Amino acid sequence: MWLIAIPLIAWVLLFSYYPMYGLYMAFVDYLPGQNLLTSHWVGTEHFKAFFNSPDFGIIMRNTLAISGLNILFGFPAPILLAILLNELRSRKFRRIVQTVSYLPYFISWVVVASILFMLLGNEGIVNQLMLHLGWIDTPVSFLGEGKYFWSIITASNIWKDVGWSTIIYLSAIAGIDTEQYEAGKVDGLGRFGAVWHITLPGIRTTIVLLWILGIGGILNAGFEQQLLIGNDQTREYHEVLDTYAYRYGIQLGNYSYGVAIGLLKSVVALLLVFSANHLARKTLDTSIF
Repeated sequence: MWLIAIPLIAWVLLFSYYPMYGLYMAFVDYLPGQNLLTSHWVGTEHFKAFFNSPDFGIIMRNTLAISGLNILFGFPAPILLAILLNELRSRKFRRIVQTVSYLPYFISWVVVASILFMLLGNEGIVNQLMLHLGWIDTPVSFLGEGKYFWSIITASNIWKDVGWSTIIYLSAIAGIDTEQYEAGKVDGLGRFGAVWHITLPGIRTTIVLLWILGIGGILNAGFEQQLLIGNDQTREYHEVLDTYAYRYGIQLGNYSYGVAIGLLKSVVALLLVFSANHLARKTLDTSIF
């Protein structure tokens, strides 16, 4: 077994542990071409610069808002879809729905952005339809006004990921003993009663584990979708930690500053995972470690 696992262990060491020495860059004033270990030590100056940045409040607001909306609406969506699919009697129709819901996951964000521009652009299908119906007099700039961005990005994330996330819950539902449903029918449980008293409790562990991991990733509000869909007019609403670190760390060459932001995000995510795990253990007697 250890011989079989060697390639996987080597991959983890090479791509997960070896690059971690680069975290040292967050505490030095690194310039490209310099020896990282001999760079000037600045301690926590890059972290202080980020906290004192005039963009700090907007970036944290956008990151937490987008992540919060994804958790609020995106987390229960695959659970609901999995339950609905499980309740379908026609296997053929269920397979069609599953296939259709899985497909968006395999579409790149470049294609999704193109679809959004085609639908929601000033000359897009939605605006043309609304003008034709007389609902508006001038096109609405859905992608050019920040007040629409959070709704658009949340809906896009749900549409793209809900089908793939449903697989986990369908697998969990498949593991529930069918005799429980038979016993429920004998006791007078209807379909809604079976879902509430058998299906949901049966997948509670899976729900809690994925919720803990979701809380840990609350600062991962997206990257590609913001860069592709966002623009200068919506920057006040689409700029998040990842895009901010990319702009300052890669585009402007301030690598140490970008690494500091990434390290800060990882530390907060780790603390959130431990906190959510502790809460789940205390309240639901379920945890991931």
